[in-house]
Amino acid sequence: MENYIDRIKKKKAERKLTNEQLSARSGIPLGTLSKMLAGMSDSPKLSNIVSLCNALDCSVEYIVSGTPENTNNYTLDDAEIALVEELRRLDPWGLELVRRVVSMEAERVAASQGTGAEAKEERTPARAHTARILTPPAASVGRRYAGEAVRTGKRTITLYDLPVSAGVGLYLDADTATGIQIPDNEKTAEADYALRIRGNSMEPKYRDGDVLLVESTDGVESGELGIFLLDGEAFFKVYGGDRLQSLNPEYGPILLKDYTDVQCKGRVVGKLKRK
Repeated sequence: MENYIDRIKKKKAERKLTNEQLSARSGIPLGTLSKMLAGMSDSPKLSNIVSLCNALDCSVEYIVSGTPENTNNYTLDDAEIALVEELRRLDPWGLELVRRVVSMEAERVAASQGTGAEAKEERTPARAHTARILTPPAASVGRRYAGEAVRTGKRTITLYDLPVSAGVGLYLDADTATGIQIPDNEKTAEADYALRIRGNSMEPKYRDGDVLLVESTDGVESGELGIFLLDGEAFFKVYGGDRLQSLNPEYGPILLKDYTDVQCKGRVVGKLKRK
């Protein structure tokens, strides 16, 4: 059975160290070290074990008990600790949302630091998507997760009275946002947040002042309705592959190649009935 001497020898071999080199690194006299490795020392000093672990860059726990080392044993600063505490308060849906945002932000940073094909793909996406922003919805009561539903009759989502444009583009600014109650049913299950539109480019189906129900996603399929940011201006349009299209024939298409920063903020899954 493997013992602490075997584990010391294993780490020593991995680092390709001689006894002389390990003695110099650890500060343990060569004669004492040789006796330890030969099994001639029944009770090695703890201080010598600690010195060996420091020299071999491994944990005392591993050498003494054989417990596998935790290679992800990061040291967290105060801000990171606070973030971890906040994460522990989230439900599974919230954790998944955070994971997606972190993944997209990591891709964005990696792309911004790249050159050539990577940088070009970031500037000119073939399909409306983003590795930048995913609009975070408010926590919703009765939100379905992992195929299960909790029905409460009503649930709360955030209404962004931006307004998003159904005509010419308007800057997307969420300074004014309120919680609203919506029915909790199959038709609204995918809605993560709501937006109020302005303009007439999506008439006759969508009119000025309508409140849209939106699912958070960073991309939509061709022919689907979505919320888009083009160089910081917000649009509610039909995604057409290389363009955004209006339902009102009086408005022409918006070509995505004319914009540097193209982002999809969500898929429109419905609208609230007017009272």
